[in-house]
Amino acid sequence: MLFPTKWSKPMARCLLLRRHLTAAATATAAATAPLPARSAHRVLDRSAHTDRIKELARLGRLREAREVFDAMPHRSIFAWNTMISAYCNSGMLEDARSLVDAISGGNVRTSTILLSGYARLGRVLDARRVFDGMLERNTIAWNAMVSCYVRNGDITMAHRLFDAMPRRDVTSWNSMLTGYCHSRQMVDAWHLFEQMPERNLVSWTVMISGYARIEQHRKAWDIFRMMHREGVAPDQSNFASVLLAVTGLRDLGVLEGLRPLALKTGFESDVVIGTSMLNAYTRDASALDTAIKFFEGMPERNEYTWSTMIAALSHGGRINAATVVYERDPVKSIPCQTALLTGLARCGRITDARILFDQIPDPIVVSWNAMITGYMQNGMVDEAKELFDRMPFRNTISWAGMIAGYAQNGRSQEALDLLQALHRNGMLPSLSSLTSSFFACSNIGALKTGKQVHSLAVKAGCQFNSYVGNALITMYGKCGNMEYVRQVFNRMRVKDTVSWNSFISALVHNNMLEDARHIFDNMLSRDVVSWTTIISAYAQAERGYEAVEFFKIMLNKHEVPNSPILTILFSVCGSLGAPKLGQQIHTVAIKHGRDSELIVANALMSMYFKCGSADSHKVFDSMEERDIFTWNSFITGCAQHGLGREAIKMYKHMESAGVLPNEVTFVGLLNACSHAGLVDEGWQFFKSMSRDYGLTPLLEHYACMVDLLGRTGNVQGAEQFIYDMPIEPDAVIWSALLGACKIHKNAEIGRRAAEKLFAIEPSNSGNYVMLSNIYSSLGMWVEVAEVRRIMKQQGVTKEPGCSWMQIRNKVYSFVTGDKQHEQIEEIESTLQDLYTSLRTTGYVPDTEFVLHDIDEEQKESSLLYHSEKLAVAYGLLVTPQGMPIQIMKNLRICGDCHTFFKFVSHVTKRDIDIRDGNRFHHFRNGSCSCGDFW
Repeated sequence: MLFPTKWSKPMARCLLLRRHLTAAATATAAATAPLPARSAHRVLDRSAHTDRIKELARLGRLREAREVFDAMPHRSIFAWNTMISAYCNSGMLEDARSLVDAISGGNVRTSTILLSGYARLGRVLDARRVFDGMLERNTIAWNAMVSCYVRNGDITMAHRLFDAMPRRDVTSWNSMLTGYCHSRQMVDAWHLFEQMPERNLVSWTVMISGYARIEQHRKAWDIFRMMHREGVAPDQSNFASVLLAVTGLRDLGVLEGLRPLALKTGFESDVVIGTSMLNAYTRDASALDTAIKFFEGMPERNEYTWSTMIAALSHGGRINAATVVYERDPVKSIPCQTALLTGLARCGRITDARILFDQIPDPIVVSWNAMITGYMQNGMVDEAKELFDRMPFRNTISWAGMIAGYAQNGRSQEALDLLQALHRNGMLPSLSSLTSSFFACSNIGALKTGKQVHSLAVKAGCQFNSYVGNALITMYGKCGNMEYVRQVFNRMRVKDTVSWNSFISALVHNNMLEDARHIFDNMLSRDVVSWTTIISAYAQAERGYEAVEFFKIMLNKHEVPNSPILTILFSVCGSLGAPKLGQQIHTVAIKHGRDSELIVANALMSMYFKCGSADSHKVFDSMEERDIFTWNSFITGCAQHGLGREAIKMYKHMESAGVLPNEVTFVGLLNACSHAGLVDEGWQFFKSMSRDYGLTPLLEHYACMVDLLGRTGNVQGAEQFIYDMPIEPDAVIWSALLGACKIHKNAEIGRRAAEKLFAIEPSNSGNYVMLSNIYSSLGMWVEVAEVRRIMKQQGVTKEPGCSWMQIRNKVYSFVTGDKQHEQIEEIESTLQDLYTSLRTTGYVPDTEFVLHDIDEEQKESSLLYHSEKLAVAYGLLVTPQGMPIQIMKNLRICGDCHTFFKFVSHVTKRDIDIRDGNRFHHFRNGSCSCGDFW
């Protein structure tokens, strides 16, 4: 033994210390000695190569970057990490993984880069495998994994990992804070924010952005003011966040009030903050001129300043002004070119966009993607495909844009084929590609393919991503597989409002309205989409008054209605014939500034037409913007009200305005001619379709012509017209002929038309009733009995006549032969008095409309209790003298009731409006607006 035992450890320490000192001296000498020229060149060479790789990667030229990397004789860990990072940023994770597997001596950063790459594409399981396989983890790695869960909406797993961290820094806390804010859990975010042992500017910025995200802009502004009071100075990012919140306030006064602080802190002259302030101005459409003034006064502008102004002008419809700004830009950078290109495409000037694209000498992938998106937005799918095929390099956005474009332009199978091609190329799809593919499957009901894409999402590790989960719920719901819908929903780790809305929509789509109501009632938070979905569901189920009740609750909860909700409710009011309710909702639309929006104004005008209100003309006259739907709605409305000449006049006005008619326009015109007996004009319009506009007449147009000919008495000509048609007639056409036979009592042609209808739709009671009407009007009681026997044999029952009216915001309904109404005795007494009074003025009940072989007195008694007569009697009883009466009816008004109402309007001096199953009848002083062409 060289040393005594008691000296062993001290001596060992001395030796170890001596070695360290020797090594340190050697290192110092080496550091002070000049490097050999060759070694210095090698270091510089490595650095230059690494910088070149970064630059090529930034430009999206990954192939050239890899060539530089492969040509390096000696690669540092920085070069490896740079190339791996380039692949990850471009979504080429398999290539990144290959490099990671090939590297020797990788560091924590190498694994963290790959981990973050998986996180960005939602591949949480792959990210976790990298994390679990790391031999060494520092706080950065832990933070990266927490951020991965946060990015993909799994706040539960993020918090679990956060709690398990051996050490936390402010970045750790900020990651969790970001997770809560992105998940819109601002209550939890605030509690965490209060607990933070240390806060930095990022913490404040995340909270401001979080409240801005949920549109609590005032709260975001208050937090910024709190930060300012605590003496924390903003930086660029923080100032940009508060500017976003101020933008949401739509209060230019607050924005102007922020400018002194920007001046005091020196930020207004900062080009980044100046651009953010410009962006705040441009977000408010009413402040676009102020934005232009601010832009002109900026001391410094960068490429984003110019592109922001160009994009704002383009979005505001000032594409020519945007072009002028672009021409003034001294650099005409890629962002500016892309902004103008996008604006031109959005405005429909796709040719100009292509010219600009072709002028770019070496377009990067962003420019190619913008041009492809522009083509897709304009429905030019083949042009987009031609460009896509020519791209020198494609990134995940290129593939996603093409797949989305195919799906949104009705070429869903091609979208799915392209997804398959992407997969064959060894790439896993991005979140956007997956969600677009699920949308494509929904469009064509491709359940089997949808399941395969679902498997691909699992392989990519994206099945727990909320966007994917929501798209899956929608896809399975539209394909009718509610079992899978429930499985996906129940397995989702994070259910945001969109998830709940998608689940409700799936239930509604599969006629499970009560289940949808139950889910809606149990939602923790709702947004305007939630309300739109449930209101729309009740409207589609013809439960209009319940839809209106939901709307009232929504307003009581201070939720602001959007355009779709208002449009749905105006449609409900039109269907119910509830003009007063429609006026109330119209007031709500005015209050929120929605009444001038084109889609709302169109629905509003249509509602007033359906309710028989002259306000429809006022809405039309006040519209600053009109589209083809506007003109068609007005023409159709005139047709419904028997205003044939006015419909034609409006058509001429439409032509002079340079608006081209479509098939719907001519349906409205032909209906207007039919209801006004304008045969010659109807023929002219029918021929004009193909002759002047190249439109091929559809079944609807032929049905209108049969109706026009038949109503005016040319029943034989109408039948021959059907036999001469180039397309097979449908039930609507034969029904039009049968209706004409009923008016003109033509039993022979009526029988032939009815036989066709019995074969096409054997369960439609209306066809049997119309044939019975023809036979009974001619006293052919044997034939009537035969029709009734066939109905009984087929199990067909006659739909009862029903009429309803709204009085003082309450709806009163009546059915033919009603004996249950609480005031039936008073109603019957009023009707008897009316009959007595009307007979003295010349009214004679038309008993031809009674379908039974009974004596005249019984026939008259039967006619007396038609639902519309009960309704008008009730209206006369309970409304002030001289007040107009409006009645809705489910079936077409019979001839006797039509005559009866003409006499009632004359004797009582009341205006009576009836909307039956076909059209409006306006009875005024003994005559009807239809001119007896009903």
